[in-house]
Amino acid sequence: MTQLSPHFSLAELCFSSTATRLGLNNTPGPDVVENLRTTANGLERVRQHLNANAVRISSGYRCPQLERVLCESAYRTWCSRRGYAVDASSWADYLLGKDHPKGRAVDFISPTYGSPTQIVRTLARSGIEFDQLILEYPASNGWVHISFADENPRRQVLVVDSIGTRQFV
Repeated sequence: MTQLSPHFSLAELCFSSTATRLGLNNTPGPDVVENLRTTANGLERVRQHLNANAVRISSGYRCPQLERVLCESAYRTWCSRRGYAVDASSWADYLLGKDHPKGRAVDFISPTYGSPTQIVRTLARSGIEFDQLILEYPASNGWVHISFADENPRRQVLVVDSIGTRQFV
């Protein structure tokens, strides 16, 4: 098993029950593995800010085929808002903006630390250099999405739910 950091392995950041069920090969290339190493080191800082409580990853790396399966509805909405056809070129444009296929994002919870809302509050006040920190679907006990960028992290803190996307307050 390849360890990317003291507490996170490559297998953990690439596991997907959906990919397994659909027979998709969710193995990243070498460039993505390096991004996953950066992400794992970011998650080490997350663990420190969560008082060393375990972080349970629900989604890390997603190959483009898996991303398409998981994001089909969001992709179609994205196309309709921009007046794009649902085709290969629009999918390529959509995929450029996604961090999971680049190995730069994870979705997680930490039940021993607290709720996803508590986690986002804690991390928003931290000095962690994240690109986006998103509280996703808090009304249904959701999860936290965090992404890391090599350059110019935006430190966006958002909430996504049935209403839409907006700043986390």
